[in-house]
Amino acid sequence: MFSPKGPSLRELCVQALSSVERGYDLLAPKFDHTPFRTPDRLLEMTARELAGEGPFGRGLDVCCGTGAGLTVLERLCRERVAGVDFSSGMLGQARRACPEATLVRADARALPFRAGFDLAVTFGALGHFLPRERPAVFAGVFRALRPGGLFAVPVGELPPVTSAAHWAALGFDVVMRVRNALIRPPFVMYYLVMDPVAVRGDLEAVGFTVETRAGIHLARKPG
Repeated sequence: MFSPKGPSLRELCVQALSSVERGYDLLAPKFDHTPFRTPDRLLEMTARELAGEGPFGRGLDVCCGTGAGLTVLERLCRERVAGVDFSSGMLGQARRACPEATLVRADARALPFRAGFDLAVTFGALGHFLPRERPAVFAGVFRALRPGGLFAVPVGELPPVTSAAHWAALGFDVVMRVRNALIRPPFVMYYLVMDPVAVRGDLEAVGFTVETRAGIHLARKPG
């Protein structure tokens, strides 16, 4: 599952027993050699769906990690792109991948932007937020976009209950919930909280108009 350049089992255990921020600081140098990096096929699919929606000026990658989403924005946006993450380690890796991008260390639940972007994306980050926290994230993106701006949220479908993938995800979520009940600070990462219907409802509740194509919610700010 991991390449020889990826983290060892011991390193993963240390990460899992840390806070989310500290865990990703530790994992950052080897993150792109793990299965947790956003797959290239998802990046390409999102880029194709967005290509016909532009042109875009400035772009924002919310929870940018090591910069995989920033590479999509650089292809789609004519002006400078920005990434925000609260792990300084992940931002350090993103700076190497996208040296021209503006990188900001901040909590996605309190984004420090207002009406400055035409396009926003997020990849693989929603599992780090409890359902009750998503509205704050989405409201921050809404504020960050100019009128008419677009927010792309790949969500896919939850695996059916009869599938092995569902039970693997459920097992992971149970282990994480037990860990978080016993150990502080918590490490929030759950797979089965990313219900596409609930995510769409949260986007609409903060003011977005949402169209779903190819497993991607395209949320537009009216304007």
